Amino acid sequence: MAYNETVAQRLRAELGTLPGLTEKKMFGGICFLLGGNMVCGVLGDELIMRVGAAQHAASLAQPGARVFDFSGKPMAGWVMVAPVGYAAAEDLARWVRLAVAYAGSLPVK
Repeated sequence: MAYNETVAQRLRAELGTLPGLTEKKMFGGICFLLGGNMVCGVLGDELIMRVGAAQHAASLAQPGARVFDFSGKPMAGWVMVAPVGYAAAEDLARWVRLAVAYAGSLPVK
C-alpha cells in the first residue's frame, strides 16, 4: 500500500531536525525512526504512531485512533490514526510529541 506524501511531509515538518532522525520504507509506507527506534509513519492516509504500552489505552480513546493490526496481530503500544484524528495541526503535533517522547525513552539501537 502506498503512502500519502502530503501526510509524510507534514510529519517531516513536525519532527524537524531531531538528532538521530531517519526515514525508512516499512509496512508498505514510510516510517520515521529516532536512534533506530520507530517513532511514527504513514500508511495510506493513516498515521502509525508508536506510543508505548502505558499510553496505549488513552491513545485509543482519541478521535480517529484504532489498534495497529497490520498482520492480523494487534500490536500493543502502537496505534493507527485516521485523518480525522490529525487534520488539525495541533492534533498532529500532540501525536508526534507523544511518539517522540516514547521513542526517545528507548535505548539507541
